[in-house]
Amino acid sequence: MNSIDTHQLAQNTATASPVAFIVDDEPEICALILEAMKPFNISGKAFTTGRSLLDALRLDTPDVCLIDLGLPDIDGMSLINEIRQTSSVPILVLSARNHSSDRVMGLEMGADDYVVKPFDPREVVARIRSILRRSAEPTAIKQLIDRASFEGWSYLPSSHSLTSPDGEETYLSTGEATLLDALLRAPKRVLTRDYLLEHGGRDESMDRSIDVRISRIRKKLSTQDKPSLIRTIYGSGYMLAAAVEWS
Repeated sequence: MNSIDTHQLAQNTATASPVAFIVDDEPEICALILEAMKPFNISGKAFTTGRSLLDALRLDTPDVCLIDLGLPDIDGMSLINEIRQTSSVPILVLSARNHSSDRVMGLEMGADDYVVKPFDPREVVARIRSILRRSAEPTAIKQLIDRASFEGWSYLPSSHSLTSPDGEETYLSTGEATLLDALLRAPKRVLTRDYLLEHGGRDESMDRSIDVRISRIRKKLSTQDKPSLIRTIYGSGYMLAAAVEWS
């Protein structure tokens, strides 16, 4: 990418209006969120079924998706899992399920954050803006030409895509990508929780879920009969136990 293209990309990134896709079977909730986003120059499209959202995602990629778990046609968790098969789009869960196990499951499925109903629309917008900041960090332009290779694995930060030694591709959520990026850029070094939080912009949702996200990354990097590439250093933090080459 030459300097002109990079400058153009930086300008487009700075001026583009973020777009949110919202799926909830209660139109009133969608309307409240859409109205609350307007002062922050965030536009949106509302859907009432999971299938209609999936159809829209085949044609366009928003900056963030807001997904209600109680949809009429498909379970929200299944919807998140289906989206994660082909996309790394940031996902914010909206749900009346307030048990901690539901939140953990949402993160394990690949969500980036979780908001319990009833909620203040201003809080939802604050969470959206936090996710957007994390998914468009200043290093994003540089990472467009980066690819990390380690132990037969390949990771492309620009698309959050992870390719196994067998060629199987999977996608990471924004929170997972932030953590894996930190580990890949400091291989064979112990990274403390504080360091990982700083790398993620010390986001509150990141603080609540580092362990869940590390566990999910481990599962994605798992290879039969081989030890985990991410080690827990008890009392200290986490370490990637592999050499990494960037190209």
